[in-house]
Amino acid sequence: LSGNSPQPSPSSRKSPLSLSPAFQVTLGPAEQGSSPLLSPVLSDAGGARMDDELLKHKRMPADKAYFIAKEILSTERTYLKDLEVITVWFRSAVVKEDAMPAALMTLLFSNIDPVYEFHRGFLREVEQRLALWEEPSNAHTKGSHQRIGDILLRNMCQLKEFTIYFQRHDEVLTELEKATKRFKKLETVYKEFELQKVCYLPLNTFLLKPIQRLVHYRLLLSRLCGHYSPGHRDYADCHGALKAITEVTSTLQHSLVRLENLQKLTELQRDLVGIENLITPGREFIREGCLHKLTKKGLQQRMFFLFSDMLLYTSKGVTGTSHFRIRGLLPLRGMLVEESENEWSVPHCFTIYAAQKTIVVAASTRLEKDKWMLDLNSAIRAAERSGETSLELPGGTVCTRPPRSSDEISLEQESEEDARGARGTLEGQGQHRANTTMHVCWYRNTSVSRADHSAAVENQLSGYLLRKFKNSNGWQKLWVVFTNFCLFFYKTHQDDYPLASLPLLGYSVSVPKQADGIHKDYVFKLQFKSHVYFFRAESKYTFERWMEVIEKASSSPGRPPSLVQDCPHPSAGLEGTARGKEE
Repeated sequence: LSGNSPQPSPSSRKSPLSLSPAFQVTLGPAEQGSSPLLSPVLSDAGGARMDDELLKHKRMPADKAYFIAKEILSTERTYLKDLEVITVWFRSAVVKEDAMPAALMTLLFSNIDPVYEFHRGFLREVEQRLALWEEPSNAHTKGSHQRIGDILLRNMCQLKEFTIYFQRHDEVLTELEKATKRFKKLETVYKEFELQKVCYLPLNTFLLKPIQRLVHYRLLLSRLCGHYSPGHRDYADCHGALKAITEVTSTLQHSLVRLENLQKLTELQRDLVGIENLITPGREFIREGCLHKLTKKGLQQRMFFLFSDMLLYTSKGVTGTSHFRIRGLLPLRGMLVEESENEWSVPHCFTIYAAQKTIVVAASTRLEKDKWMLDLNSAIRAAERSGETSLELPGGTVCTRPPRSSDEISLEQESEEDARGARGTLEGQGQHRANTTMHVCWYRNTSVSRADHSAAVENQLSGYLLRKFKNSNGWQKLWVVFTNFCLFFYKTHQDDYPLASLPLLGYSVSVPKQADGIHKDYVFKLQFKSHVYFFRAESKYTFERWMEVIEKASSSPGRPPSLVQDCPHPSAGLEGTARGKEE
Protein backbone atom coordinates (compact mmCIF):
# COMPACT_ATOMS: atom_id res chain seq x y z
CA LEU A 1 0.00 0.00 0.00
CA SER A 2 1.50 3.33 -0.99
CA GLY A 3 1.72 6.27 1.37
CA ASN A 4 -0.56 8.30 -0.91
CA SER A 5 -3.35 5.72 -0.76
CA PRO A 6 -4.20 5.06 2.89
CA GLN A 7 -6.11 1.88 3.63
CA PRO A 8 -9.87 2.54 3.75
CA SER A 9 -11.36 1.98 7.17
CA PRO A 10 -13.59 -1.04 7.83
CA SER A 11 -16.68 1.10 8.39
CA SER A 12 -16.47 2.33 4.79
CA ARG A 13 -16.08 -1.14 3.27
CA LYS A 14 -18.84 -3.37 1.97
CA SER A 15 -17.32 -6.57 3.34
CA PRO A 16 -16.90 -7.23 7.05
CA LEU A 17 -13.45 -6.86 8.54
CA SER A 18 -11.69 -9.64 10.34
CA LEU A 19 -10.22 -8.14 13.49
CA SER A 20 -7.50 -10.73 13.76
CA PRO A 21 -3.95 -9.51 14.40
CA ALA A 22 -3.04 -10.63 10.89
CA PHE A 23 -4.93 -7.67 9.40
CA GLN A 24 -2.29 -5.36 7.91
CA VAL A 25 -2.33 -1.62 7.39
CA THR A 26 0.81 0.14 6.21
CA LEU A 27 1.32 3.76 7.09
CA GLY A 28 3.63 5.31 4.52
CA PRO A 29 5.91 8.29 5.11
CA ALA A 30 3.62 10.51 3.06
CA GLU A 31 1.03 10.20 5.79
CA GLN A 32 3.30 12.04 8.19
CA GLY A 33 3.25 15.02 5.87
CA SER A 34 3.75 18.62 6.86
CA SER A 35 2.05 20.45 9.69
CA PRO A 36 -1.72 19.97 9.43
CA LEU A 37 -2.07 23.65 10.25
CA LEU A 38 -0.31 24.48 7.00
CA SER A 39 -2.56 22.27 4.89
CA PRO A 40 -4.18 23.86 1.79
CA VAL A 41 -7.59 23.31 3.33
CA LEU A 42 -6.83 26.05 5.86
CA SER A 43 -5.84 28.51 3.18
CA ASP A 44 -8.04 30.03 0.53
CA ALA A 45 -5.95 28.49 -2.25
CA GLY A 46 -5.41 25.03 -3.62
CA GLY A 47 -8.63 24.68 -5.59
CA ALA A 48 -10.66 23.44 -2.61
CA ARG A 49 -14.24 22.55 -3.52
CA MET A 50 -16.76 25.27 -2.72
CA ASP A 51 -20.25 24.13 -1.86
CA ASP A 52 -23.30 26.19 -0.88
CA GLU A 53 -25.67 23.25 -1.14
CA LEU A 54 -25.47 22.08 2.47
CA LEU A 55 -29.09 23.02 3.08
CA LYS A 56 -30.54 22.12 -0.31
CA HIS A 57 -29.45 18.58 -1.15
CA LYS A 58 -32.48 17.02 0.49
CA ARG A 59 -35.57 17.97 2.42
CA MET A 60 -35.01 17.64 6.16
CA PRO A 61 -37.74 16.93 8.73
CA ALA A 62 -38.60 19.88 10.98
CA ASP A 63 -38.84 17.79 14.16
CA LYS A 64 -36.14 18.64 16.73
CA ALA A 65 -35.94 14.93 17.59
CA TYR A 66 -34.63 14.32 14.08
CA PHE A 67 -31.70 16.68 14.65
CA ILE A 68 -30.90 15.11 18.03
CA ALA A 69 -30.94 11.69 16.36
CA LYS A 70 -28.73 13.08 13.59
CA GLU A 71 -26.26 14.32 16.23
CA ILE A 72 -26.17 10.80 17.68
CA LEU A 73 -25.40 9.51 14.17
CA SER A 74 -22.69 12.07 13.33
CA THR A 75 -20.87 11.71 16.65
CA GLU A 76 -21.17 7.90 16.41
CA ARG A 77 -19.37 8.03 13.06
CA THR A 78 -16.51 9.96 14.64
CA TYR A 79 -16.45 7.66 17.66
CA LEU A 80 -16.18 4.56 15.44
CA LYS A 81 -13.28 6.16 13.56
CA ASP A 82 -11.60 6.83 16.90
CA LEU A 83 -11.95 3.17 17.88
CA GLU A 84 -10.40 2.17 14.57
CA VAL A 85 -7.23 4.07 15.49
CA ILE A 86 -6.70 1.29 18.06
CA THR A 87 -8.50 -1.74 16.58
CA VAL A 88 -7.18 -1.36 13.03
CA TRP A 89 -4.27 1.05 12.68
CA PHE A 90 -2.37 0.61 15.94
CA ARG A 91 -2.93 -3.15 15.90
CA SER A 92 -1.44 -3.33 12.43
CA ALA A 93 1.58 -1.26 13.47
CA VAL A 94 2.44 -3.47 16.49
CA VAL A 95 1.76 -6.73 14.61
CA LYS A 96 3.94 -5.69 11.69
CA GLU A 97 6.90 -5.09 14.02
CA ASP A 98 5.99 -7.87 16.47
CA ALA A 99 6.36 -5.18 19.12
CA MET A 100 3.74 -6.06 21.75
CA PRO A 101 3.86 -8.98 24.22
CA ALA A 102 1.12 -11.56 23.61
CA ALA A 103 -0.46 -11.03 27.05
CA LEU A 104 -0.84 -7.31 26.45
CA MET A 105 -2.22 -7.93 22.94
CA THR A 106 -4.88 -10.17 24.45
CA LEU A 107 -5.71 -7.70 27.24
CA LEU A 108 -5.95 -4.70 24.91
CA PHE A 109 -7.87 -6.16 22.01
CA SER A 110 -10.12 -8.57 23.91
CA ASN A 111 -11.45 -5.50 25.74
CA ILE A 112 -11.84 -3.12 22.82
CA ASP A 113 -12.81 -5.43 19.92
CA PRO A 114 -16.24 -6.42 21.33
CA VAL A 115 -17.02 -2.77 22.05
CA TYR A 116 -16.01 -1.83 18.51
CA GLU A 117 -18.18 -4.56 16.95
CA PHE A 118 -21.17 -3.47 19.04
CA HIS A 119 -20.88 0.13 17.86
CA ARG A 120 -20.56 -0.91 14.21
CA GLY A 121 -23.95 -2.57 14.53
CA PHE A 122 -25.46 0.35 16.41
CA LEU A 123 -24.24 2.81 13.77
CA ARG A 124 -25.84 0.77 10.97
CA GLU A 125 -29.19 0.78 12.79
CA VAL A 126 -29.15 4.53 13.36
CA GLU A 127 -28.10 5.19 9.74
CA GLN A 128 -30.96 3.07 8.41
CA ARG A 129 -33.56 4.72 10.64
CA LEU A 130 -32.38 8.25 9.78
CA ALA A 131 -32.46 7.40 6.06
CA LEU A 132 -36.11 6.38 6.38
CA TRP A 133 -36.88 9.49 8.41
CA GLU A 134 -35.44 11.67 5.61
CA GLU A 135 -37.50 10.07 2.82
CA PRO A 136 -40.08 12.55 1.44
CA SER A 137 -42.80 9.87 1.57
CA ASN A 138 -42.33 9.66 5.34
CA ALA A 139 -42.32 13.41 5.94
CA HIS A 140 -45.96 13.58 7.05
CA THR A 141 -46.45 10.08 8.40
CA LYS A 142 -46.52 9.13 12.04
CA GLY A 143 -45.14 5.62 11.65
CA SER A 144 -42.12 3.94 13.24
CA HIS A 145 -39.83 5.56 10.65
CA GLN A 146 -39.90 8.76 12.69
CA ARG A 147 -38.90 7.10 15.92
CA ILE A 148 -35.46 6.52 17.39
CA GLY A 149 -36.31 5.47 20.95
CA ASP A 150 -36.75 1.76 20.24
CA ILE A 151 -33.25 1.53 18.74
CA LEU A 152 -31.76 3.53 21.61
CA LEU A 153 -33.51 1.48 24.31
CA ARG A 154 -32.37 -1.84 22.87
CA ASN A 155 -28.76 -0.73 22.41
CA MET A 156 -28.39 1.16 25.69
CA CYS A 157 -29.65 -1.91 27.57
CA GLN A 158 -27.18 -4.05 25.63
CA LEU A 159 -24.34 -1.71 26.65
CA LYS A 160 -24.86 -2.84 30.26
CA GLU A 161 -23.35 -6.18 29.23
CA PHE A 162 -20.09 -4.38 28.31
CA THR A 163 -19.52 -2.89 31.77
CA ILE A 164 -16.83 -5.49 32.51
CA TYR A 165 -14.88 -4.33 29.45
CA PHE A 166 -15.18 -0.66 30.42
CA GLN A 167 -14.00 -1.41 33.96
CA ARG A 168 -10.75 -2.91 32.63
CA HIS A 169 -9.74 0.14 30.61
CA ASP A 170 -7.63 1.62 33.39
CA GLU A 171 -5.79 -1.72 33.64
CA VAL A 172 -5.21 -1.60 29.87
CA LEU A 173 -3.86 1.95 30.07
CA THR A 174 -1.57 1.05 32.99
CA GLU A 175 -0.21 -2.11 31.40
CA LEU A 176 0.38 -0.39 28.06
CA GLU A 177 2.38 2.33 29.81
CA LYS A 178 4.46 -0.23 31.73
CA ALA A 179 5.15 -2.23 28.58
CA THR A 180 6.37 0.82 26.62
CA LYS A 181 8.97 1.37 29.37
CA ARG A 182 10.10 -2.27 29.39
CA PHE A 183 10.12 -2.99 25.65
CA LYS A 184 12.17 -0.63 23.50
CA LYS A 185 10.62 -1.87 20.25
CA LEU A 186 7.09 -1.15 21.54
CA GLU A 187 8.15 2.31 22.69
CA THR A 188 9.55 3.04 19.24
CA VAL A 189 6.42 1.81 17.43
CA TYR A 190 4.25 3.80 19.86
CA LYS A 191 6.17 7.05 19.25
CA GLU A 192 6.29 6.57 15.48
CA PHE A 193 2.56 5.79 15.38
CA GLU A 194 1.77 9.05 17.17
CA LEU A 195 3.43 10.93 14.30
CA GLN A 196 0.99 9.46 11.79
CA LYS A 197 -1.92 11.62 10.63
CA VAL A 198 -4.42 8.92 11.57
CA CYS A 199 -3.34 9.33 15.22
CA TYR A 200 -4.61 12.89 15.42
CA LEU A 201 -4.69 12.89 19.26
CA PRO A 202 -2.26 11.42 21.81
CA LEU A 203 -2.67 7.67 21.39
CA ASN A 204 -3.79 6.84 24.91
CA THR A 205 -6.70 9.31 24.71
CA PHE A 206 -8.37 6.89 22.29
CA LEU A 207 -8.50 4.31 25.08
CA LEU A 208 -10.69 6.68 27.09
CA LYS A 209 -13.20 7.14 24.28
CA PRO A 210 -15.45 4.12 25.11
CA ILE A 211 -16.30 5.39 28.61
CA GLN A 212 -16.50 9.00 27.47
CA ARG A 213 -18.97 7.97 24.77
CA LEU A 214 -21.33 6.75 27.47
CA VAL A 215 -21.40 10.31 28.84
CA HIS A 216 -22.41 11.58 25.38
CA TYR A 217 -25.26 9.07 25.17
CA ARG A 218 -26.57 10.20 28.54
CA LEU A 219 -26.44 13.86 27.54
CA LEU A 220 -28.10 13.26 24.15
CA LEU A 221 -30.80 11.08 25.67
CA SER A 222 -31.46 13.72 28.33
CA ARG A 223 -32.01 16.24 25.53
CA LEU A 224 -34.32 13.84 23.71
CA CYS A 225 -36.31 13.11 26.86
CA GLY A 226 -36.65 16.84 27.51
CA HIS A 227 -38.02 17.32 24.00
CA TYR A 228 -40.69 14.62 24.05
CA SER A 229 -43.97 15.10 25.93
CA PRO A 230 -45.26 12.16 28.04
CA GLY A 231 -47.86 11.31 25.39
CA HIS A 232 -45.31 10.84 22.58
CA ARG A 233 -44.82 7.31 21.25
CA ASP A 234 -41.04 7.63 21.76
CA TYR A 235 -41.27 8.98 25.32
CA ALA A 236 -41.24 5.68 27.24
CA ASP A 237 -38.45 4.11 25.16
CA CYS A 238 -36.21 7.20 25.45
CA HIS A 239 -36.69 7.39 29.22
CA GLY A 240 -35.95 3.67 29.47
CA ALA A 241 -32.77 4.15 27.43
CA LEU A 242 -31.72 7.10 29.62
CA LYS A 243 -32.29 5.04 32.77
CA ALA A 244 -30.19 2.17 31.35
CA ILE A 245 -27.24 4.36 30.34
CA THR A 246 -27.33 6.27 33.64
CA GLU A 247 -26.96 2.96 35.50
CA VAL A 248 -23.87 2.17 33.43
CA THR A 249 -22.29 5.61 33.88
CA SER A 250 -22.96 5.50 37.64
CA THR A 251 -20.94 2.28 37.87
CA LEU A 252 -18.07 3.79 35.88
CA GLN A 253 -17.91 7.27 37.46
CA HIS A 254 -14.75 6.62 39.48
CA SER A 255 -13.11 4.66 36.66
CA LEU A 256 -13.41 7.65 34.32
CA VAL A 257 -11.93 10.07 36.87
CA ARG A 258 -8.97 7.71 37.39
CA LEU A 259 -8.56 7.12 33.67
CA GLU A 260 -8.54 10.80 32.75
CA ASN A 261 -5.95 11.56 35.42
CA LEU A 262 -3.77 8.59 34.45
CA GLN A 263 -4.00 9.50 30.77
CA LYS A 264 -2.93 13.08 31.46
CA LEU A 265 0.01 12.07 33.66
CA THR A 266 1.12 9.55 31.03
CA GLU A 267 0.91 12.16 28.26
CA LEU A 268 2.95 14.65 30.31
CA GLN A 269 5.53 12.00 31.25
CA ARG A 270 6.34 11.57 27.55
CA ASP A 271 6.87 15.27 26.92
CA LEU A 272 8.63 16.38 30.12
CA VAL A 273 12.38 15.87 30.34
CA GLY A 274 13.93 15.71 33.79
CA ILE A 275 11.44 13.75 35.89
CA GLU A 276 11.36 9.96 35.83
CA ASN A 277 8.27 9.03 37.85
CA LEU A 278 5.53 11.53 37.23
CA ILE A 279 2.94 8.76 37.53
CA THR A 280 2.75 8.20 41.29
CA PRO A 281 -0.20 6.86 43.34
CA GLY A 282 -2.24 9.73 44.71
CA ARG A 283 -0.86 12.39 42.38
CA GLU A 284 -3.52 14.36 40.51
CA PHE A 285 -3.15 16.76 37.61
CA ILE A 286 -4.74 20.19 38.30
CA ARG A 287 -3.61 22.80 35.72
CA GLU A 288 -1.09 23.32 32.90
CA GLY A 289 -0.25 26.56 31.21
CA CYS A 290 2.05 29.38 30.30
CA LEU A 291 3.39 31.96 32.76
CA HIS A 292 6.32 34.37 32.43
CA LYS A 293 8.99 33.93 35.12
CA LEU A 294 11.19 36.76 36.28
CA THR A 295 14.82 35.94 35.41
CA LYS A 296 18.06 37.91 35.21
CA LYS A 297 17.13 38.81 31.63
CA GLY A 298 13.65 39.91 32.61
CA LEU A 299 10.39 38.00 32.08
CA GLN A 300 10.92 34.70 30.24
CA GLN A 301 8.21 32.34 29.03
CA ARG A 302 7.86 29.12 31.02
CA MET A 303 5.37 26.25 30.99
CA PHE A 304 3.96 25.42 34.45
CA PHE A 305 2.31 22.18 35.60
CA LEU A 306 0.36 22.08 38.86
CA PHE A 307 -0.26 18.74 40.55
CA SER A 308 -1.77 17.82 43.91
CA ASP A 309 1.66 17.67 45.57
CA MET A 310 3.98 19.93 43.54
CA LEU A 311 4.38 22.67 40.98
CA LEU A 312 6.77 22.09 38.05
CA TYR A 313 8.06 24.77 35.72
CA THR A 314 9.77 24.05 32.43
CA SER A 315 11.33 25.68 29.40
CA LYS A 316 10.70 24.71 25.80
CA GLY A 317 13.24 22.31 24.34
CA VAL A 318 15.27 22.98 21.23
CA THR A 319 13.15 24.01 18.26
CA GLY A 320 11.97 20.93 16.36
CA THR A 321 11.32 18.81 19.45
CA SER A 322 8.11 18.37 21.41
CA HIS A 323 9.72 18.29 24.84
CA PHE A 324 9.77 20.69 27.76
CA ARG A 325 12.77 20.57 30.10
CA ILE A 326 12.14 20.85 33.83
CA ARG A 327 13.76 23.91 35.41
CA GLY A 328 12.27 23.72 38.89
CA LEU A 329 10.17 21.52 41.15
CA LEU A 330 8.39 23.16 44.09
CA PRO A 331 6.59 21.15 46.82
CA LEU A 332 3.13 22.44 47.72
CA ARG A 333 3.39 21.77 51.45
CA GLY A 334 4.41 25.01 53.12
CA MET A 335 4.02 26.99 49.89
CA LEU A 336 2.60 30.52 50.00
CA VAL A 337 1.25 32.53 47.08
CA GLU A 338 0.91 36.32 47.21
CA GLU A 339 -0.04 39.18 44.89
CA SER A 340 3.06 41.22 44.05
CA GLU A 341 2.15 43.63 41.23
CA ASN A 342 2.94 46.66 43.39
CA GLU A 343 6.31 45.29 44.48
CA TRP A 344 7.55 44.45 40.99
CA SER A 345 5.48 46.84 38.84
CA VAL A 346 4.66 43.95 36.51
CA PRO A 347 1.02 43.47 35.38
CA HIS A 348 -0.76 40.31 36.61
CA CYS A 349 2.25 39.06 38.60
CA PHE A 350 2.37 37.09 41.85
CA THR A 351 5.08 35.56 44.02
CA ILE A 352 5.37 31.87 44.93
CA TYR A 353 7.25 31.15 48.18
CA ALA A 354 8.25 27.49 48.38
CA ALA A 355 10.75 25.41 50.32
CA GLN A 356 14.21 26.92 49.73
CA LYS A 357 13.08 28.84 46.65
CA THR A 358 10.98 31.86 45.77
CA ILE A 359 9.92 32.82 42.25
CA VAL A 360 7.99 35.68 40.67
CA VAL A 361 5.68 34.94 37.72
CA ALA A 362 3.30 36.95 35.55
CA ALA A 363 0.15 35.76 33.77
CA SER A 364 -1.08 37.04 30.41
CA THR A 365 -4.32 38.49 31.86
CA ARG A 366 -5.89 39.17 35.25
CA LEU A 367 -8.29 36.29 34.63
CA GLU A 368 -5.37 33.91 34.03
CA LYS A 369 -3.69 35.15 37.22
CA ASP A 370 -6.90 34.59 39.21
CA LYS A 371 -7.22 31.04 37.83
CA TRP A 372 -3.66 30.16 38.80
CA MET A 373 -3.89 31.69 42.27
CA LEU A 374 -7.23 29.99 42.98
CA ASP A 375 -5.97 26.56 41.92
CA LEU A 376 -2.63 27.00 43.69
CA ASN A 377 -4.22 28.03 46.98
CA SER A 378 -6.80 25.22 46.80
CA ALA A 379 -4.07 22.67 46.05
CA ILE A 380 -1.84 23.99 48.86
CA ARG A 381 -4.67 23.67 51.39
CA ALA A 382 -5.46 20.15 50.18
CA ALA A 383 -1.77 19.15 50.39
CA GLU A 384 -1.56 20.47 53.96
CA ARG A 385 -4.68 18.51 54.93
CA SER A 386 -3.32 15.31 53.41
CA GLY A 387 -0.34 15.46 55.77
CA GLU A 388 1.90 13.48 53.44
CA THR A 389 3.82 13.84 50.19
CA SER A 390 3.56 11.23 47.46
CA LEU A 391 6.98 12.13 46.05
CA GLU A 392 10.42 12.61 47.55
CA LEU A 393 10.94 16.25 46.72
CA PRO A 394 14.32 18.01 46.83
CA GLY A 395 14.86 20.24 49.85
CA GLY A 396 13.93 18.88 53.23
CA THR A 397 12.84 22.10 54.90
CA VAL A 398 9.52 23.83 54.46
CA CYS A 399 9.55 27.61 54.14
CA THR A 400 7.11 28.92 56.76
CA ARG A 401 8.48 32.50 56.91
CA PRO A 402 9.05 33.47 53.28
CA PRO A 403 11.84 35.90 52.38
CA ARG A 404 10.63 39.43 51.74
CA SER A 405 13.73 40.87 50.12
CA SER A 406 13.79 40.93 46.34
CA ASP A 407 17.49 40.03 46.54
CA GLU A 408 16.48 36.56 47.71
CA ILE A 409 14.17 35.87 44.77
CA SER A 410 15.43 33.11 42.47
CA LEU A 411 16.39 34.82 39.20
CA GLU A 412 17.66 32.11 36.88
CA GLN A 413 19.89 32.79 33.91
CA GLU A 414 18.32 31.98 30.56
CA SER A 415 20.38 29.63 28.43
CA GLU A 416 20.85 29.79 24.65
CA GLU A 417 18.78 26.62 24.35
CA ASP A 418 15.86 28.36 26.08
CA ALA A 419 16.13 31.31 23.73
CA ARG A 420 16.02 29.03 20.68
CA GLY A 421 13.17 26.95 22.06
CA ALA A 422 10.97 29.93 22.86
CA ARG A 423 10.89 31.03 19.22
CA GLY A 424 8.67 29.55 16.54
CA THR A 425 4.93 29.21 16.05
CA LEU A 426 2.14 26.77 16.68
CA GLU A 427 1.96 25.95 12.98
CA GLY A 428 5.50 24.59 13.07
CA GLN A 429 4.55 21.92 15.59
CA GLY A 430 2.26 19.81 13.39
CA GLN A 431 4.54 16.80 13.22
CA HIS A 432 5.59 16.98 16.85
CA ARG A 433 2.40 16.26 18.74
CA ALA A 434 0.84 19.71 18.55
CA ASN A 435 -2.33 17.78 19.33
CA THR A 436 -1.42 18.03 23.03
CA THR A 437 -2.87 20.96 24.97
CA MET A 438 0.51 21.91 26.45
CA HIS A 439 1.79 23.06 23.05
CA VAL A 440 -1.35 25.08 22.37
CA CYS A 441 -1.12 26.67 25.83
CA TRP A 442 2.52 27.57 25.10
CA TYR A 443 1.81 29.36 21.82
CA ARG A 444 -1.49 30.92 22.91
CA ASN A 445 -0.08 32.04 26.28
CA THR A 446 -2.94 30.52 28.26
CA SER A 447 -3.72 27.61 30.60
CA VAL A 448 -6.09 24.65 30.90
CA SER A 449 -7.34 23.03 34.09
CA ARG A 450 -8.59 19.58 34.99
CA ALA A 451 -12.09 21.11 35.05
CA ASP A 452 -11.58 22.37 31.48
CA HIS A 453 -10.50 18.90 30.34
CA SER A 454 -13.58 17.36 31.97
CA ALA A 455 -15.83 19.91 30.28
CA ALA A 456 -14.16 19.20 26.93
CA VAL A 457 -15.06 15.51 27.27
CA GLU A 458 -18.75 16.39 27.38
CA ASN A 459 -18.54 19.09 24.70
CA GLN A 460 -17.73 17.18 21.54
CA LEU A 461 -19.52 17.42 18.23
CA SER A 462 -19.26 16.26 14.60
CA GLY A 463 -21.01 17.23 11.40
CA TYR A 464 -20.85 18.93 8.04
CA LEU A 465 -20.32 22.69 8.05
CA LEU A 466 -19.68 25.28 5.39
CA ARG A 467 -16.60 27.38 6.12
CA LYS A 468 -15.62 30.79 4.83
CA PHE A 469 -12.50 32.88 5.43
CA LYS A 470 -12.69 36.57 6.26
CA ASN A 471 -11.67 37.69 2.78
CA SER A 472 -12.91 34.79 0.62
CA ASN A 473 -16.01 34.66 -1.53
CA GLY A 474 -17.23 31.06 -1.49
CA TRP A 475 -18.11 28.55 1.19
CA GLN A 476 -16.22 25.27 1.54
CA LYS A 477 -18.06 22.13 2.69
CA LEU A 478 -16.14 20.13 5.31
CA TRP A 479 -16.76 17.36 7.81
CA VAL A 480 -15.79 18.97 11.12
CA VAL A 481 -14.95 17.20 14.39
CA PHE A 482 -14.68 19.19 17.60
CA THR A 483 -12.73 17.42 20.34
CA ASN A 484 -9.90 18.23 22.78
CA PHE A 485 -10.33 22.01 22.36
CA CYS A 486 -9.69 21.68 18.63
CA LEU A 487 -11.55 21.64 15.32
CA PHE A 488 -10.39 18.92 12.92
CA PHE A 489 -11.32 19.24 9.22
CA TYR A 490 -12.03 16.36 6.82
CA LYS A 491 -13.43 16.26 3.29
CA THR A 492 -16.00 13.63 4.28
CA HIS A 493 -16.95 11.64 7.36
CA GLN A 494 -15.38 8.56 5.75
CA ASP A 495 -11.84 9.97 5.73
CA ASP A 496 -9.36 8.24 8.01
CA TYR A 497 -7.43 11.31 9.10
CA PRO A 498 -7.93 15.09 9.20
CA LEU A 499 -6.62 17.39 6.50
CA ALA A 500 -6.10 20.22 8.97
CA SER A 501 -6.81 21.33 12.51
CA LEU A 502 -7.53 24.54 14.36
CA PRO A 503 -6.85 24.70 18.12
CA LEU A 504 -9.53 26.94 19.67
CA LEU A 505 -7.95 27.90 23.00
CA GLY A 506 -8.02 31.69 23.06
CA TYR A 507 -10.65 31.97 20.32
CA SER A 508 -14.00 33.68 20.88
CA VAL A 509 -17.23 32.42 19.31
CA SER A 510 -20.02 34.83 18.34
CA VAL A 511 -22.55 35.64 15.65
CA PRO A 512 -21.29 37.78 12.75
CA LYS A 513 -21.70 41.55 12.96
CA GLN A 514 -23.23 43.63 10.19
CA ALA A 515 -19.75 44.81 9.19
CA ASP A 516 -18.76 41.20 8.46
CA GLY A 517 -21.09 41.20 5.44
CA ILE A 518 -22.42 37.68 6.05
CA HIS A 519 -25.96 37.44 4.67
CA LYS A 520 -26.70 33.82 5.53
CA ASP A 521 -28.61 32.06 8.31
CA TYR A 522 -27.06 29.86 11.00
CA VAL A 523 -23.55 31.32 10.79
CA PHE A 524 -21.13 31.58 13.73
CA LYS A 525 -17.83 33.44 13.83
CA LEU A 526 -14.55 32.30 15.38
CA GLN A 527 -11.92 34.94 16.09
CA PHE A 528 -8.46 35.08 17.65
CA LYS A 529 -6.93 38.53 17.18
CA SER A 530 -6.76 38.98 13.37
CA HIS A 531 -7.65 35.35 12.62
CA VAL A 532 -11.33 35.09 11.61
CA TYR A 533 -13.38 32.14 10.35
CA PHE A 534 -17.09 31.84 9.57
CA PHE A 535 -18.97 28.55 9.78
CA ARG A 536 -22.49 27.86 8.53
CA ALA A 537 -24.67 25.10 9.97
CA GLU A 538 -27.56 23.32 8.27
CA SER A 539 -30.28 24.21 10.79
CA LYS A 540 -31.10 26.34 13.82
CA TYR A 541 -30.61 23.32 16.09
CA THR A 542 -27.13 22.44 14.79
CA PHE A 543 -26.11 26.12 14.79
CA GLU A 544 -27.07 26.40 18.48
CA ARG A 545 -25.28 23.14 19.32
CA TRP A 546 -22.01 24.27 17.69
CA MET A 547 -22.18 27.60 19.51
CA GLU A 548 -22.93 25.81 22.79
CA VAL A 549 -20.15 23.21 22.72
CA ILE A 550 -17.46 25.65 21.58
CA GLU A 551 -18.49 28.20 24.20
CA LYS A 552 -18.55 25.62 27.00
CA ALA A 553 -15.26 23.98 26.08
CA SER A 554 -13.44 27.30 25.71
CA SER A 555 -14.37 28.57 29.17
CA SER A 556 -13.67 27.08 32.59
CA PRO A 557 -16.88 25.55 33.93
CA GLY A 558 -16.22 26.19 37.62
CA ARG A 559 -16.30 22.51 38.52
CA PRO A 560 -15.64 19.27 36.64
CA PRO A 561 -18.81 17.74 35.16
CA SER A 562 -19.49 14.19 36.30
CA LEU A 563 -20.66 10.98 34.72
CA VAL A 564 -23.63 11.09 37.10
CA GLN A 565 -25.70 14.24 37.01
CA ASP A 566 -25.79 16.40 40.14
CA CYS A 567 -22.78 14.60 41.64
CA PRO A 568 -20.88 17.30 43.56
CA HIS A 569 -17.26 18.02 42.73
CA PRO A 570 -14.83 20.50 44.26
CA SER A 571 -14.50 23.80 42.47
CA ALA A 572 -11.59 24.05 40.07
CA GLY A 573 -11.34 27.10 37.85
CA LEU A 574 -13.10 30.37 37.06
CA GLU A 575 -15.49 31.38 34.30
CA GLY A 576 -13.97 32.79 31.16
CA THR A 577 -11.38 32.33 28.45
CA ALA A 578 -7.96 33.92 28.44
CA ARG A 579 -6.76 35.57 25.28
CA GLY A 580 -3.36 34.47 24.11
CA LYS A 581 -0.56 35.89 22.00
CA GLU A 582 -0.33 35.82 18.24
CA GLU A 583 -0.10 32.37 16.63
